[in-house]
Amino acid sequence: MDDIAVSCCVVGGGPAGMMIGYLLARAGIPVAVLEKHGDFLRDFRGDTIHPSTLQVMDELGLYDRLLQRPHHKAYSLKGRLGDLETTFADFSHLPTRAKFVAFMPQWDFLDFLADEAKVFSAFKLFMKAEATDLIRDDEKIAGVTAKTADGVMQVHAPLVIGCDGRHAMTRKAGRFSVEDVGAPMDVLWFRLSRREADPEEPVGSFGRGHIVVMINRGDYWQCGYVIPKGSFDRVREEGLPAFRQELETLAPFIKGRAEEVKSFDDIRLLTVGVDRLREWRRPGLLCIGDAAHTMSPVGGVGINLATQDAVAAANILAEPLRAGRVAAPDLARVQRRRESPTRRTQWLQVQIQNNVIKSVLGKSERLNPPFLLRLMKWFPALAQIPARVIGLGFRPEHPDPGLFHRR
Repeated sequence: MDDIAVSCCVVGGGPAGMMIGYLLARAGIPVAVLEKHGDFLRDFRGDTIHPSTLQVMDELGLYDRLLQRPHHKAYSLKGRLGDLETTFADFSHLPTRAKFVAFMPQWDFLDFLADEAKVFSAFKLFMKAEATDLIRDDEKIAGVTAKTADGVMQVHAPLVIGCDGRHAMTRKAGRFSVEDVGAPMDVLWFRLSRREADPEEPVGSFGRGHIVVMINRGDYWQCGYVIPKGSFDRVREEGLPAFRQELETLAPFIKGRAEEVKSFDDIRLLTVGVDRLREWRRPGLLCIGDAAHTMSPVGGVGINLATQDAVAAANILAEPLRAGRVAAPDLARVQRRRESPTRRTQWLQVQIQNNVIKSVLGKSERLNPPFLLRLMKWFPALAQIPARVIGLGFRPEHPDPGLFHRR
């Protein structure tokens, strides 16, 4: 396959990669996105598009078209801990156009960004193109080598942006140092059918030693069963009958449907990790999104942190890329801007992991809901506070209208 040259090569077609590819192409900067899979259709990925990301889409003029894709709106998030059911996040008061979380299969979101980006001649998307190594020019990264169906391809670029996740080639080849923040749990993912009488909103239920989260995907539930870190073998030993019984105890409305899990082959293990790079950059290379920081599933903020990283990086790097002079201080500016909200979000996730989730997973007796949750039941307005943290994050980004004028 012929080699190509662009101003920026993006490794990974996830939310961060597709968003920054779209933004740079919209600014007229030649960009190539390499995605190792043949499509975006992979199940059990994050589905939550938060108000902060929807606000970005609105400012880009994409909001209405995006919401033509299949989705479900959650104006609040409810949960049950022991015998207490309450609303712990109410998005209706947020200062954004979207006062809800949109639950949209991630492949629909990525397909949408790809379709919008293809409008621009500066955008190139290569599917089934697996980045295998970085091209070096002395101490500087100068592009990417990729394996494609048509052979090996080299993409020469003065800037490579790694968006290829926590098992990133760019992490390894860039020789980055990783700080492990830690996570006390793993998640078992599976599907159950959904009926018309079922709840519309996402379901979160905390029981004796177990937690289940259920996301409405129209005709089925995407279910996450939270277990202590490394305990999947023990769940297997206890057997499917015990697993099904606990599941129906946590979510009584699905009674009889746990039998749809026919074997442990119907269950996929998600190994949860929380980490971050100490430095996000090398000369000619920048990591953002999960490649720079792996997030916990707590709050479902992964897509939104990745998108915010992409917007900030595009705002900072578009002009230097256009001028052909991206330098180390430009890449350092991206990390400075996004590192603080990343650290604060991970700190909050770890507090919830250690003080709520870990304590629930370790209990065998009846749960006693903490006073704070009871207080939220008595004073519903308190649910606006976590809604701001979940819905907006610690530093919501906005596309520079001078670079990415509204279409």
